[in-house]
Amino acid sequence: MLPKKTKYAIKALTALAVVYFDKKPLRISQIAETEKIPRKFLEAILLELKNQGFVGSKMGATGGYYLAKHPEEIMLSHIIRSTGGPIALLPCVSLNYYEKCNECKDEITCGLRDVVLEVREASLKILSKTSLTDVILREKRLLRKNMK
Repeated sequence: MLPKKTKYAIKALTALAVVYFDKKPLRISQIAETEKIPRKFLEAILLELKNQGFVGSKMGATGGYYLAKHPEEIMLSHIIRSTGGPIALLPCVSLNYYEKCNECKDEITCGLRDVVLEVREASLKILSKTSLTDVILREKRLLRKNMK
């Protein structure tokens, strides 16, 4: 399950991706209101995303946050790992957050680990090739589909 922090980061980055070509930064208050994200939490998330190079900020009356990279370059896997940690369901199959499972007798012969390893690989394959642009296109497609 994705932590709220990760979901909010994806929502905020997607909002910034929608206006990427307008070259106008969005204020925290705009993003918070539109995306239904608590403002204080969003401030902390955006600061972290800025420190990691996902977004930039501009001060002043026309200031706010903007994407530091093209939306096609920002993959969901990067956002998840930057804000929420592992993609794997179990720590014993995590690439970046590996921990031995205390309950496991033997990792090599653990059937559950083998299944979750497959799930991680499939998830990683999808999340690594899905950009913010893809998310926006999916939202548009789903909106059209549900308006019929």
